[in-house]
Amino acid sequence: MTATLLDGKALSRTIREEITAETAGLKDKGIQPGLAVVLVGEDAASQVYVNSKHKTCLELGFNSEVHRLPANTSQEELLALVHRLNEEPSIHGILVQLPLPKHIDEKAVIDAIAVEKDVDGFHPVSVGNMVIGDDSLLPCTPAGIMEMLKRNQIDVAGKHAVVIGRSNIVGKPISLLLQRENATVTMCHSRTVNMKEITKQADILVVAIGRANFVDRSYIKPGAVIIDVGMNRLENGKLAGDVDFEDVKEICGPITPVPGGVGPMTITMLMFNTLKAAKRIHHIAHNE
Repeated sequence: MTATLLDGKALSRTIREEITAETAGLKDKGIQPGLAVVLVGEDAASQVYVNSKHKTCLELGFNSEVHRLPANTSQEELLALVHRLNEEPSIHGILVQLPLPKHIDEKAVIDAIAVEKDVDGFHPVSVGNMVIGDDSLLPCTPAGIMEMLKRNQIDVAGKHAVVIGRSNIVGKPISLLLQRENATVTMCHSRTVNMKEITKQADILVVAIGRANFVDRSYIKPGAVIIDVGMNRLENGKLAGDVDFEDVKEICGPITPVPGGVGPMTITMLMFNTLKAAKRIHHIAHNE
């Protein structure tokens, strides 16, 4: 038995078609969703991400602004730009690409973004709304994972979900979103004792630790759903997930490949959030 692949690329295309259609409808009302991305410095990976986001915006019919600032930009200058974008009516989503240069306080910048334009879902108010289950703009990678589960008819209610990794970007929010859908969630991390005993109980295993091929079949309950969030560059230049795909594929259930699994969903959900933010700012109901 070889596992079923959860194809993030194909699902991403489907959702982007839906976003494009909805964007065309908004344009008929005189509204064009707008995303502003701010990049400080010359980080190579960040430049690739920013270019990809800009390209996707244009493909979907969004207004796209990219603000490229030098690495020596002061925190005050960056905050001034964020405040200006907060007030800009044509911009519905603001994303400041992380990591920022060391002299800039990331938290201060995230806190400065208007909550209604926080398409990364990192603002403390957004996080608080997510915790209590109120409607909010959700962090993109966890939101993408939940969309993959839902659209592949994987019911999480009553299932034991185990999350390896406790980052603010993936681990913590995905644990909350799984609980929201009535899963029983266990969090594992670098200090967890007897991790394999816990993960072998998982009906759904989410791995987000940034260690190539860390999870092999000895961690997995036969038939478990595997969500691999890892994106690690090997010495030979190839990408590998946090899960040893070749080792687990014969015993697990549905699994996300790397690349082509969770990755494509992240930018797609950023676009979904920008569209949602535009509709909320203009008081357009979800189903209009």
